[in-house]
Amino acid sequence: MQRRSFSGLLAAGLAAPATVFAQDAYPSQPIRWILGYPAGGGSDITARTLADSMRATLGQPLLIDNRPGAATNIAGDLTVKARPDGYTVMSVDPAICSFNEHLFSKLPFDPAKDFTYIGGIGVLPLMLVVHPDFPAKTMREWMDYVKANPGKVDYASVGNGSPHHLTMEMLKHQNNLFMTHIPYRGGAPALQDLMGGQVKCMILDMAGGVQAIRAGKVRALAISTPKRSALLPDVPTFTEAGYANSDVVGMQGLAGPAGMPAPVVAKLSNALITALKDPAVLRRLTEIGLEPTPFTGEQFTAHVRAEAKRWGPIIKAAGVKLD
Repeated sequence: MQRRSFSGLLAAGLAAPATVFAQDAYPSQPIRWILGYPAGGGSDITARTLADSMRATLGQPLLIDNRPGAATNIAGDLTVKARPDGYTVMSVDPAICSFNEHLFSKLPFDPAKDFTYIGGIGVLPLMLVVHPDFPAKTMREWMDYVKANPGKVDYASVGNGSPHHLTMEMLKHQNNLFMTHIPYRGGAPALQDLMGGQVKCMILDMAGGVQAIRAGKVRALAISTPKRSALLPDVPTFTEAGYANSDVVGMQGLAGPAGMPAPVVAKLSNALITALKDPAVLRRLTEIGLEPTPFTGEQFTAHVRAEAKRWGPIIKAAGVKLD
């Protein structure tokens, strides 16, 4: 049996597991959490709520970095170009995971290959909402009014290529509506102008709109999920309103650059799932309308790829392009 010197064994022992030691020590510094939307909207509230809770598990702060613009492609590009060491993560939603590959002729990344999907966060129900003075009281009346006034009704969205934008475009295409899209940089400014009457309607997520609805500042006509929300039990679903093919859910998740080490992904996934079981987090997320869905990374990956396959034909039929 060949003997090795103590110094040789020490050197080998120090060199071989260096990566393991680094991963075991993870995280040893704050984590950057990139968000493709401005502060104040539902996605921002969700990320900040989770970041506060995940800090207890990870032992390091998660610092929210709002980078809105280009249908979340700016945030996505920053994320995929970051080192895959677990110190840069991003909130992702259908825009960047499932829509943009059909909306842009060329992307700076491939959603199927350039992200590590860490886990699912939850579903944000979407609602068709109008200014309180809008004459329609139901979704059917809204359809009839828009058809009778082609080109005279503007609608706001939280941004080009967002689930909110494409849900309205789907309704337009399915029902031969002629409306003008007014994109905003996030939900908060869009909702502000809706409440002020500058625009008359929009698709709004539950997180960004439930308080405004309860206060009577906007009126919800229908919700896009298969069943009614416990937060707004009087608001019918799209299916109940007579539009069974229009159900949409905006699922959010957490991702990082491709190539993240499995132990690091596991720590982040565990911290995320732990946060989603925290009663205080559940209470806060439920209050703003998010339905927690703690998918694993594999489950979330399968979901977003299935959504990409579903929305490709819808986007093409609606003729929506963002470049």
